[in-house]
Amino acid sequence: MDAADIVASVLVVGIIVVSLLSNVVVLICFLYNPEIRKQVPGLFILNLTFCNLLLSVSNMPLTLVGLITTGHPGGSGFCQIVGFLDTFLTTNSMLSMAALSIDRWVAVVFPLSYHSRIRHRDAVIALGYTWIHSLCFSTVATCRSWVGYHHLYASCTLCNVRAKGAGTQFLIFTVALHSLTFLLTLIVLCVTYLKVLKVARFHCKRIDVITMQTLVLLVDIHPSVRQKCLDEQKRRRQRATRKISTFIGTFVVCFTPYVLTRIVELLSPGPISPHWGVLSKCLAYSKAASDPFVYSLLRHQYRKTCSLLANKILKRSPLNSTVCVQRMISNRP
Repeated sequence: MDAADIVASVLVVGIIVVSLLSNVVVLICFLYNPEIRKQVPGLFILNLTFCNLLLSVSNMPLTLVGLITTGHPGGSGFCQIVGFLDTFLTTNSMLSMAALSIDRWVAVVFPLSYHSRIRHRDAVIALGYTWIHSLCFSTVATCRSWVGYHHLYASCTLCNVRAKGAGTQFLIFTVALHSLTFLLTLIVLCVTYLKVLKVARFHCKRIDVITMQTLVLLVDIHPSVRQKCLDEQKRRRQRATRKISTFIGTFVVCFTPYVLTRIVELLSPGPISPHWGVLSKCLAYSKAASDPFVYSLLRHQYRKTCSLLANKILKRSPLNSTVCVQRMISNRP
């Protein structure tokens, strides 16, 4: 192992630990809080969490073994099963993100008719499509023996070496796979979240107008209070942009290098650095570690559930913990 392999191995270990812990916490919150289970987005988050957990215990450890041993981890049949899971879970997680963005778009753009437009039955149908879509591509690749150990990514995945006899077919399959998963999801994310941002900015402008009219009427208001109101206006405008940028940005940063490397690998006759291949694969893996924070754990409902669970484990009530914090603040010099 050279220095780059050691760094990559440490990176994979960190991704595995963070992904397992964060996704398990999301799963515990889902099982503990009945309000989260009642919500339609909870089904999409549960499916995304399932994919991330399975990816963390199946594909990531084998990539780590491949980096340490610099060789084929396990037999050919076992690697084909893992390669099937790699295609299935990655495709399923991408489509789950697209479903979450559509749900958020309907909730923001059509708030009064959201519950009639998006029901649990609709969510189950959408999840059924994501599973069928993912199973079709992963099954075709496995039946055609196009999955195996790929040294460029140090993982069991789609392998163009195993598909040398079907060059054009494998090229069409790979382009179709990434077009109908990565590109489709990216388009859906951009369209839906940019519409959500447009509505959010419109509401922010309405609130800003009301706030400025109130500040004009309150002549005797203290300058510090006025400044706080203005600062809150600025934070409100930035909050929506920051959230939308996080949703789209994490998807682009994590998946784009891997997908582009896949396409370049098929079209370019020149060799690609294995260090870059492993790095692009690690970036794709890192999406499983960031999803719990992007879609769940940073939301108020999940943070509140985590706080209740922590208080229950520590055998203290939320009221007592709040009183302790207030006493600590009051005793500060």
